[in-house]
Amino acid sequence: MIPESSDFFQHLVNGLSLGSIYALIALGYTMVYGVLQLINFAHADIYMMGAFASYYVSRWMGLEIEPGFYALTMALLTSMLACAVLGILIERLAYRPLRRAPKLNILITAIGVSLLLQFGAQVMFGADPKVFPTLIVDQSLIETPFLILKTLDVTVFAVTLLALLALHYLVYHTKMGKSMRAVSHSTVSASLLGINVNRVIVFTFVLGSCLAGIGSVLVGLKYPKIEPLMGVMIGLKAFVAAVLGGIGSMSGAVLGAMIMGLSEEFVVAYLSSTLRDALAFGLLIGILIWKPSGLMGKNTIEKV
Repeated sequence: MIPESSDFFQHLVNGLSLGSIYALIALGYTMVYGVLQLINFAHADIYMMGAFASYYVSRWMGLEIEPGFYALTMALLTSMLACAVLGILIERLAYRPLRRAPKLNILITAIGVSLLLQFGAQVMFGADPKVFPTLIVDQSLIETPFLILKTLDVTVFAVTLLALLALHYLVYHTKMGKSMRAVSHSTVSASLLGINVNRVIVFTFVLGSCLAGIGSVLVGLKYPKIEPLMGVMIGLKAFVAAVLGGIGSMSGAVLGAMIMGLSEEFVVAYLSSTLRDALAFGLLIGILIWKPSGLMGKNTIEKV
């Protein structure tokens, strides 16, 4: 089936928008893995908690009454702060005591923290879905026979781009960023050089959690329904995107997320919507067979 050009460009924009959200969450997975060699399965549930934090604060402050830049900024800051605090608590209470434990113990703990957040959120917020407040008025900015570009699409692209630029600056042009890269290379060598490894690890969790918080607000705006299990599927897809690009590589996480978003959009548009979720795991199996290190990952030798 040959897609019509008008449909093609619209699905291209939709896929890039979805991929941008996946990228924000996938970066959290890949940064924590790069520093700790740990898959933080609770990351998607930190994203979920950020969505609820911004939802309740937006309702409390009445931000939906006057949607615009201020309302969006306040929601983003609220979600980032809530996710950062939660990320610090999880690292300090769950992961740090097990840092020298076998990796299987840490993996089980990560799954346990994820389940605790999911079902704890159901107790706190209720299992029923909630409608996210309108913080940006969605209207057509460009309307042609080939493409309709709306305010929310531009908002997603702009916020994601700013977040990625800020992340790049922090990692490659600041002292803490250099410390992060040193710890990622070797925690022992970094500590011998006088780097506070614990502080670097906490900062990495904060940074990844803040990105997840940004993604939660963007999802709430574009798909205005939040519920306690909202992080399960999007977290799995973001994790697949990180593995696809090369777990531990930030540029790889972004590339994998864009491939994931575009593939998902075009599969739904031109094949079948029932294949939407199966695609992620098909890509995961394929990349593990074809190139286990990911598209931009490096093959490493692990000593046992």
